Amino acid sequence: MSNDFLWVEKYRPATVADCILPQHLKTTFQSIVDKGELPNMLFSGTAGTGKTTVAKAMCKQLGLDYILINGSEEGNIDTLRGKIKQFASSVSLTGGYKVVILDEADYLNPQSTQPALRGFIEEFANNCRFILTCNFKNRIIEPLHSRCGVYEFTATSKQLSGLAGQFYQHLTKILDKEGITHNPQTTSDLVLKHAPDWRRVLNELQRGAIAGFSNNEINITSNNIDVLVGYIKDKKFKSMRKWVAQNPDLDTSSIFRGLFDAMEDMLTPMSVAELVVCLANYQYKDAFVADHELNLMACLCEVMNGVQFKS
Repeated sequence: MSNDFLWVEKYRPATVADCILPQHLKTTFQSIVDKGELPNMLFSGTAGTGKTTVAKAMCKQLGLDYILINGSEEGNIDTLRGKIKQFASSVSLTGGYKVVILDEADYLNPQSTQPALRGFIEEFANNCRFILTCNFKNRIIEPLHSRCGVYEFTATSKQLSGLAGQFYQHLTKILDKEGITHNPQTTSDLVLKHAPDWRRVLNELQRGAIAGFSNNEINITSNNIDVLVGYIKDKKFKSMRKWVAQNPDLDTSSIFRGLFDAMEDMLTPMSVAELVVCLANYQYKDAFVADHELNLMACLCEVMNGVQFKS
């Protein structure tokens, strides 16, 4: 599929200045670009927050040759070694050092591949820099932490509000360029629903523009977390199970957070504490489990059986 078709690629920011980031991160990355020296870095944060985009933007602004390797797809140690060695051992077309962007590095085996990566960083230190991205930094071994500057792509509630406003402006420019009439409220609701997963917002926007509009106006439906809370409160297991099955693309971390936000004022004080512990426990497990849907259902069942709603 062409990058000209995919909006996430077509409108991917090409410079740090154009990225949607908290100001302290943008200032830091801009300073690195201005100084012209890229260190080994580890970017940590939830999906769609701009980790890979920033890595690519800095390489392009500094005129550096780079290779992008996906740890979840090419995590085999022999594949990783072969690709990195072949890339690092060849001469850079620009004459400077090269950069290996290792996406989703937290999927690499912590007993074999990650320790080997530590050796690659040292072996190719003279002509290669490494940028690792991950969703869960606790899954990256400590020796890699110590060899990279760690940058967390997180934002406070106040910062997130400002970033959502910036991304809304970005979306309206995209819609105008694509010649699509849109409802400002609908677009705003979409941003607020999925922030800070900007990639998800843009993908959903394009999906709505292609398949969900009539009279040239985008019509994007939202998944109401209150419906799920209602099933939990009424102990309707089958309805809860059906809701989960019908929303397979929802980010589980967003569901965990949504449940807490929706239920906090509805529960007895003791149950609020139980809910926090339960959600935190299953959110942690979600980083390791093979079946995320099953993990979510286990969480919902525990919440259903353990919390008490105010009368």
